[in-house]
Amino acid sequence: MEISTLLQPVSIAIEAILVIIGLGIAMQKKRCYGWFIAITFGIYVVYDTMHFIGVQVSLDILSVIFFIATLSILIGIWQLYRELQAP
Repeated sequence: MEISTLLQPVSIAIEAILVIIGLGIAMQKKRCYGWFIAITFGIYVVYDTMHFIGVQVSLDILSVIFFIATLSILIGIWQLYRELQAP
């Protein structure tokens, strides 16, 4: 069995944990950047799961999905950075 086949489910599980942590940051800690973390890793969970089970998705759709994920984490990290810079 290839290592990529073994690591993919572990990676998906870690991404799912990051979604839960992001939601916790957003809902319990009342930090907006938690939503962006959850969105980003939620997209990764969906994509990686589809890839793992063999669902074919067009390259255009993948490009848009990854752009949304990248933009989401950029906004989240920018908000976190600004929060840490506040006096």
